[in-house]
Amino acid sequence: MTASDPARFRPLQRLLAVGLALVLVSTGCSTPTPARPLEQQAGDYRYTLAHTRWLIDREMADNKVTGLSIALVDDQHVVWAEGFGHEDAESRQPATSQTPYRLGSIAKVLTATAAMQLAEQGRLDIDRPLSDALPGFSVRSRYDRGGDITPRNIMHHHSGLPSNYLRGMLTTDTPEPFTRLVSAVQDEYVAYPPDFIFSYSNLAVTLLGAAIERIAGQPYESHLAASLFEPLGMTQTRFDPKPALKVYDKHRPIEPLALRDLPSGGLVSTVDDMSRFMRWVFAEGRVGERELLGAGSLAEMLRPQNTQIPLDMGFRVGLGWLLSGIEIRNAGTVASHGGTLLDSHSMMVILPDHKLGVIVASNSASSQGVVKTVATEVLKLALEAKTGIRQPDPLPTAQDEVVLPREHLESYAAWYDSMVGLIRVDPGSNALDARVMGHTLQLKPRASGQFGLRYKLFGMIPVQVSAFDGIRVSRARVAGHNVLVGHFGDDTMLVGEQLRPTPVPQRLLDFVGEYEVVGQPLGIMPDRLALRLEDGMLVGECTFSQLPGFVLRVGLKPLSDSELLIQGLGTGKGETIIASNQGEERVLLFSGLELRKKLN
Repeated sequence: MTASDPARFRPLQRLLAVGLALVLVSTGCSTPTPARPLEQQAGDYRYTLAHTRWLIDREMADNKVTGLSIALVDDQHVVWAEGFGHEDAESRQPATSQTPYRLGSIAKVLTATAAMQLAEQGRLDIDRPLSDALPGFSVRSRYDRGGDITPRNIMHHHSGLPSNYLRGMLTTDTPEPFTRLVSAVQDEYVAYPPDFIFSYSNLAVTLLGAAIERIAGQPYESHLAASLFEPLGMTQTRFDPKPALKVYDKHRPIEPLALRDLPSGGLVSTVDDMSRFMRWVFAEGRVGERELLGAGSLAEMLRPQNTQIPLDMGFRVGLGWLLSGIEIRNAGTVASHGGTLLDSHSMMVILPDHKLGVIVASNSASSQGVVKTVATEVLKLALEAKTGIRQPDPLPTAQDEVVLPREHLESYAAWYDSMVGLIRVDPGSNALDARVMGHTLQLKPRASGQFGLRYKLFGMIPVQVSAFDGIRVSRARVAGHNVLVGHFGDDTMLVGEQLRPTPVPQRLLDFVGEYEVVGQPLGIMPDRLALRLEDGMLVGECTFSQLPGFVLRVGLKPLSDSELLIQGLGTGKGETIIASNQGEERVLLFSGLELRKKLN
């Protein structure tokens, strides 16, 4: 049973974006699309800029985004830097390329860069246990197999550490120093053995930041300023738990929450400053005559680190950079990182083979899909403008539906975990019905052995949704697990695992009921938190007033009469919940939080 953690919803989690698309209705835009020129000289970005301005205007209007800024880089030149909407809507202050934004998890790229700088200096061995660089760090494990938690597998999100330590992570008050996590996690369990599966972890990167701080002998943020920001002239870049910036939700000003975990999500910067960082990457780590990081280290950061991990399937990740999740064909390496907070969103994407890059940032809670769409489309057009490489036309949606025997469909009936929560799959009329997040999807069998997706309006009427075009789902057995596989164009990725109910000890049945968080506010509080028993499976469920229509449901596997495991594979899964009797009260302990069962 987990609180909603914004870091779980990364751009690589495409199925979530699809799910959200189901409940959003685009209003469209009456302004016509700029005409594409019949011919375009190499390096002529006029159409790129015209089309992207049109796209930004449409996306901001459709999604009620208050302010957004963008910078497009070609090698050592800033092709375009501009702001749209307002930095401060109340004072009518326009957004510009110098508007500061909360860039969230783009911080992870900079933390990884700082770690690689220390590695080059011989002060950090990224392949030795983290505890070598961070004495006092320890965590509990149930696994005999697997290696050590190292800076390397932290940077490519295969450390096995839990996704977050929720107690004190988001708060309306001044957060405690993130370095206190070193002692706080000593009684926590790892979710997986190291190098078992991609599992995105804010906690792990924050602990790496604590190691950087210890090695540097000065505060983390001061070290990053001295080793990277100041040499690059990034004068408006800093780490700040709660910057004095205006943020909005559908044009309404909202109060930002303070974030404890600076190394994984506390970056504040402008698109002008981040363009300097991208240009430095394209310059192979040099600024003028000074080398801040060697070309070999930068290349290692952009090299896939997880090609030998079966459960990762086609998903690839470097050190700090994600190498999957943004689809730009025939571009070589596509490296990216997004930043997702409750009040702000951003996306940075680079094409290192062509030395093109973009950063898009927004001050609006409703802009998560917008920043990804804009960043992807502008780079596609910029790639064409610079090199002549044009994206292929999308393949037509195949209509190769087939009829499967009823017994074949029934073999799919089960609970499945997924990146968007618990799914119940049951046979329907020559299709499968999948219930997820309070919605129903229809899975129609195809001749390929895969299933196409449709949305069931009101849970009854199948309709084709454009967001599902080109997406297929299949089932496979990988590394001993029955998994759901998502097919997105040429890419494949694990989207879930089939679950089997486990006998529930009698003592745990006493814990079924409604819960409330005790003592420590989460910053974002669930309005409903429950442990249920459904079809023989314990299910954790929570909803949030800040996320209307979103219902988070996870399957729980009893390990004993006092320990539960969040079932599934990947981010947020494999984590431990302790069931404790405190006098007459029933309490669940999770991620530093106490969840107390409500009295009837």
